[in-house]
Amino acid sequence: MAGEEIRVDVEGRTLTLSNLDKVLYPRTGTTKGEVLHYYAQIAPRLLPHLRDRAVTRIRWPHGVSAGSFFEKNVPAGTPSWVRTVTVPTTGSRTAEKKEGTLTFPVVDDLATLTWLVNLAALELHVHQWTVDADGRPQGADRIVIDLDPGEPAGLHECCQVALLVRERLHAHDLDPFPVTSGSKGLHLYAVLPSALPPDEATTLAKQVAEELQRSHSSQVTATMTKSRRGGKVFLDWSQNSGSKTTVAPYSLRGRERPTVAAPVTWAEVEAGAEDPLGLEQLTFEEVLARDA
Repeated sequence: MAGEEIRVDVEGRTLTLSNLDKVLYPRTGTTKGEVLHYYAQIAPRLLPHLRDRAVTRIRWPHGVSAGSFFEKNVPAGTPSWVRTVTVPTTGSRTAEKKEGTLTFPVVDDLATLTWLVNLAALELHVHQWTVDADGRPQGADRIVIDLDPGEPAGLHECCQVALLVRERLHAHDLDPFPVTSGSKGLHLYAVLPSALPPDEATTLAKQVAEELQRSHSSQVTATMTKSRRGGKVFLDWSQNSGSKTTVAPYSLRGRERPTVAAPVTWAEVEAGAEDPLGLEQLTFEEVLARDA
């Protein structure tokens, strides 16, 4: 019943979970208990993408049809065992500039993940830089390019452009992997051979985007102006900035349906490039079935 609480043991931590029957996705009737179950099942896949990263959350306390809010700092009442990191608020995330600080949670284990999800943190967003064991910000260990389609372009066009991005990243000796955004487009991640300052990672991603804008101007734009995106795929290179975050692979999205930022294969992207219905955004049930 509404308001009911249960106490559970999660890897040696005692957590109090509440309102498990609350519907968080009204269109599908998906409850908070089902969301918690998804995150518990997918944790072995998700946690490596969160480990050693400051996590920004988007919370929907009353479900996705009601309001949401971003949360960076850890909330009041955060358990003492939750790992946290305090970093400068500047975009570079370097110790030289201290315009203030933010204290983020770091989600390295299932207990911390469960605690956050119980707070209706449906979306988990992370930076491309990491922190060391002492909480000091390190460089970016990967770059991400967000393929955002401008109507009437959609996921089909994103798949076509993703193949072009893959080719350009290969030319830079980088091997990307694709993730459906759970919203409209695709994210392409590439692990860097050595960590880079966020500014340098941003420059690299911008270079790739602008190369493709020049060579495929009818399909691609690297310009942030929304009025120039119609029918094209915007390659958002800016999410590599030290202050920017991207939804983590395997995170749920706060959409009408419980879709997921789901890693997919290049064969699936190629199918999506050939057929407008060859690749679709995946729900959490579909992601769990793929992982079974």
